[in-house]
Amino acid sequence: MKRHHFCIVLGLSLHVIAISAMSVSNLFSAENSEGKTQKILYYSRSVSAQHDPVIIRTDGESVSDRALKKWGAQNNMEFVCTKDGTIFDGDLDQFDGFVFYSAGDLDAEVSLDGAKPMSREGKARFIKAVQNGKGFVGFHATSDSWRDVNHPPFENQEKIDPFLEMLGGEFFLHGEPQEAKMLITKPVDIPWLKDKGDFFPLFDEWYCLKNFNKDIHVILIQDTTTMRNECYQRPPYPATWARLHGKGRVAYTSIGHFNEIWENDKYVQFFGELISWSVGRFDMDLTPNLDKVAPGASILLSK
Repeated sequence: MKRHHFCIVLGLSLHVIAISAMSVSNLFSAENSEGKTQKILYYSRSVSAQHDPVIIRTDGESVSDRALKKWGAQNNMEFVCTKDGTIFDGDLDQFDGFVFYSAGDLDAEVSLDGAKPMSREGKARFIKAVQNGKGFVGFHATSDSWRDVNHPPFENQEKIDPFLEMLGGEFFLHGEPQEAKMLITKPVDIPWLKDKGDFFPLFDEWYCLKNFNKDIHVILIQDTTTMRNECYQRPPYPATWARLHGKGRVAYTSIGHFNEIWENDKYVQFFGELISWSVGRFDMDLTPNLDKVAPGASILLSK
């Protein structure tokens, strides 16, 4: 091979190697998102329960605020963090998507964190914005927002709040924190999950969920086979999923009760990839698979 041909081939090979060696944390860099910094509203008002990752510390931020801002700075995404529900009465067009770690009826006047409520009009405007194409991701306690606390917990219901209908499922109970397996459905479209095999173990506070939308695409399944406490004595059920709500991409994961999870870069990467998908940075197969991968999900107590 002539010397100049060899140099060209070597240069191309090194370029390919360099691209292949890019870290997962840079999958959604400025280049990959065509240079546009996407703006995300992170809302974490706590009405019925206040989880450690959303409690504002002396430095003015929560653990989850800091985790998302750090990830966003590395991935060309700006997070606006607030507990003030009046923001939904303002300009929502400025945001590419929404992320919630919320709990309780968010339009209630009184909350554990003292933040101002979301108005009914603001709630309707927000849901409409998602229907029109804004992204949405809910973490952990978000499935406890606007749930029917008067309905028997171990029963599904025909009608749920429009917010939970958008989300795709509803919280009703949890047991003691414990290690459990997250079963990974196939095919895998979330980059962080692709090298995890069939499952990964995690210690967390696991939500028992019900009222699943039939159109959800299940990503992670709660393996209940070795879990303690009555509410987990049921067939495996969805713990992370995605769906379309109108034109909007919606995802939810029950993971995220403890600060330690939000302080772990690998789990924040997973959270970030859900957000990235919701705002269109990559595509995912959304074929409804609830009946296929978790056929007993509607059974809430097997005893």
